Amino acid sequence: MRTSGTIIIRGIVQGVGFRPFVYAKAQEFGITGTVKNLGSEVEIHASGERFEEFLDAVSRGTPLSQIDSVDVQNLRGRQTGEFTILESNSGSLSGFIPTDVAICDDCIADIFEQGGRYEGYWATSCVNCGPRYSIINTIPYDRERTSMAEFPVCPACEGEYTDPSCRRHHAQTIACTACGPGLALLRADGTPVAGDPVREAAALLDAGSNVAIHGIGGFHIACTEEAAGVLKRRLGRTEQPLAVMATPEEVERIAIVRGEERRILHSRARPIVVLEKRDPASHPGISSLHTIGCMLPYTGLHHLLFANLAHPLLVMTSANLPGYPMITDLGVALERLPGQVDYILTHDRRIVNRCDDSVVRDGYIIRLSRGLAPKREAIDLGKGCILGVGPELNANISIYKGGFCITSPHVGNVRNPQTLAYLQETAERLGGLTGARYDRIVHDLHPQFLSTRYAKEVAEATGAQLLAVQHHRAHIAAATREECVGIAIDGVGYGDDATIWGGEVFAGRVPHLDRVAHLEVVPMPGGDLATRFPERMLYGILPTPEVRDLLASRGWSDIELAVLVRQVERGLNVAATSSTGRVLDAAAALLGICRERTYDGEPAMKLETTAHAGKPSAWDLEYQRGDGGCEVLSTRSLLAEAYRRSAAGERAEDLAASIQYNLARGVAAMAVRAAEERGIPRVALSGGVAYNKAIRETIRTEIRAAGLEFIMNKDYPLGDGCISFGQVVYGGSTEE
Repeated sequence: MRTSGTIIIRGIVQGVGFRPFVYAKAQEFGITGTVKNLGSEVEIHASGERFEEFLDAVSRGTPLSQIDSVDVQNLRGRQTGEFTILESNSGSLSGFIPTDVAICDDCIADIFEQGGRYEGYWATSCVNCGPRYSIINTIPYDRERTSMAEFPVCPACEGEYTDPSCRRHHAQTIACTACGPGLALLRADGTPVAGDPVREAAALLDAGSNVAIHGIGGFHIACTEEAAGVLKRRLGRTEQPLAVMATPEEVERIAIVRGEERRILHSRARPIVVLEKRDPASHPGISSLHTIGCMLPYTGLHHLLFANLAHPLLVMTSANLPGYPMITDLGVALERLPGQVDYILTHDRRIVNRCDDSVVRDGYIIRLSRGLAPKREAIDLGKGCILGVGPELNANISIYKGGFCITSPHVGNVRNPQTLAYLQETAERLGGLTGARYDRIVHDLHPQFLSTRYAKEVAEATGAQLLAVQHHRAHIAAATREECVGIAIDGVGYGDDATIWGGEVFAGRVPHLDRVAHLEVVPMPGGDLATRFPERMLYGILPTPEVRDLLASRGWSDIELAVLVRQVERGLNVAATSSTGRVLDAAAALLGICRERTYDGEPAMKLETTAHAGKPSAWDLEYQRGDGGCEVLSTRSLLAEAYRRSAAGERAEDLAASIQYNLARGVAAMAVRAAEERGIPRVALSGGVAYNKAIRETIRTEIRAAGLEFIMNKDYPLGDGCISFGQVVYGGSTEE
């Protein structure tokens, strides 16, 4: 039995209270020696009769750590008669920093302890909770390398920081009212409001004001439900559903919370969880859908606000334009938010790395961000270092190095210079934290994406190899590396043939995925204009006199209709697409559910809400043979049947449900036939349309009924937030 050794623990061991945890275990088991941070690993020199017990204990790690490996070597160095924590040194960059996590129950208790040292202090945290990624400049993770370096600790905090019996022992974020970041309440013009900032902000919210709140990773705008209409008008988002922050009791009152959803809602990540409303028609001023996004308070500031609020619920939305980076700086907030908010509740702790709220639905990630990202996954993609720069919409970046892939938090829509700059900033910061030296840069196949241009710039600067990967193949690569039939159903993606794909079935194994089936290729009159006005998409799929009459009855002028008809007949400014999302848009237009898209996914989301109250029926489906022998599901015939039934007076709710059901049946049938023809035992599903529960579960049921394994990835978004990871997987697989 060993009584001494040098222990090297690798993984996420920075910013998780690992050294004080090791110290406490050394005291428990009578161990002498030292512990030190070395970049992304911890080095422990240890001696004592109970060494094996000590080794077993430290190998389990802390609540926030993630252990990759534990190596034990012969003891190096001379030992003293005590156990000490040594200063950090730079070293390995194989691990990473944990995500920002919610305040723990112990710190919440401290905030509300009357007469306690932390009573009423908004930035209370310990080794088990609080900000990490959002405040770090570089590793090893120590206070001087974070934005907390601007707040030297007071004697009382220093005492707890150095006290091995305290849970704030070596807590780099330790702070109190005497030494830590402070709060201020300002009017929108920047003038201060007198009084206690939290108490005054709560009173203003209760009175109907809109208040910008400076959080962990950026600014939110908050208001009560009664003031939601004013906020939506100010933001220009009158139709868009907003998320709410509420007490656990209030969430249970307004929404149906099942076991797994409850676990996620209360997890350390504290994401927004999209839940079904108890009454689908309730809270229309917040969300006109049958669902509502809910999150619990996750910072000390949130808990203090709710302790002072009369309302149990706040509307809480990011203080930035959709697709643009989170606002993190007070100066920018004062410049951009007047006219949108009445007041700003702010603090003076600098946000180094912005981070939006994560969003989860039915256990599937919609937005990978605070609490869930940066995401680190062990995966063997060879010896090279790979950067995946992501797609154009809902972008993020992924870096592979040394057996691990790091995926950044959500960045946004890389169609504008600000978000592109944020993508570059994120790539540079994560590259620095991981010590990345790229061998390969992987980007989307679309030649005009700004992310593609950025990839080329990095490749030119570094000498790395460039690799373009088709959007939907990256979706499948993110879902599985096994041989599979892969279904990718989403909005748009640039195809091999320069048309717009989005309803695809592949067969093979990454990187060899053959397109074997797809939805019918149909016109998009006006290109992107058809995504904004779904009735254009409807006419592109069904260019019939009956549809022209329908549009005329809805107010289309003779001139507008003539232009639309001429576009479709002559193919002028018309893109070709097999997109699933565009079919759902056209269906929403047909049923009069959504005539203009005002936010991403609006037509399909409103179609889903309408279908939620309907009962589907099975329709006859038509299939064709397309180019290259691909099987093609006719979406023209599907919508023609929907039109016929609508004209006959069938309920919109039942039609919406049937369109979703039969579209899903058709896609699943093509996948099953492809699997049977090629002897492939599994089917993988990815793409943003898979968030639609009815479509997803219909596909799952059909695949399993055929005796096939069904695969979906719950660790990454089903939408485009998985693309950068899939690009990296694809890039690594080409080396095999």
